[in-house]
Amino acid sequence: MNSLHRVFVYGTLKRGEPNHKIIENTNNGNAKFIGSGKTIAKYPLIIATKFNIPFLLKKSGIGHQITGEIYDVDSEMLKKLDELEEHPNFYIRTEENILLNSQDQNIADTILNENTNLIKAWIYFLPNFKTELLEQEMYSSYSNEGSHGLKYAERYLRDISYNHRTEVIAYDI
Repeated sequence: MNSLHRVFVYGTLKRGEPNHKIIENTNNGNAKFIGSGKTIAKYPLIIATKFNIPFLLKKSGIGHQITGEIYDVDSEMLKKLDELEEHPNFYIRTEENILLNSQDQNIADTILNENTNLIKAWIYFLPNFKTELLEQEMYSSYSNEGSHGLKYAERYLRDISYNHRTEVIAYDI
């Protein structure tokens, strides 16, 4: 039996967003939607680089509680998500406390067998970044169609010679 991993997604992997097709594609493994929720801790969620990528910076206590979606994924899907997020070389995946939305509690009860809205889930963070990124506008939730007007450029549209890492990572780390 393939073990399950709880994952919290806040950006392009959410339903209706450009990379959600990765989660939906059963060739990548299995994923089951648990519900929506938000982080207990506040984090800076920014949109950066010329590709308008949403980044969750690993800097607790700054920004907002982040809203997103919670999935149970098998090891195969987790590996696919790790590849997309370039874990552990670019993003890192850490387990954090998530508050499940109360309206999703009935759905979750059958899956979680817990009588609590607090769960733990893996979240992908950008651990190393230029400090000036903390001066950017911070969001509590992400949508590619948001009022910010910053449309995400999917990987197939990107200039392969451009490396988005150099735009967001500090050089002295």
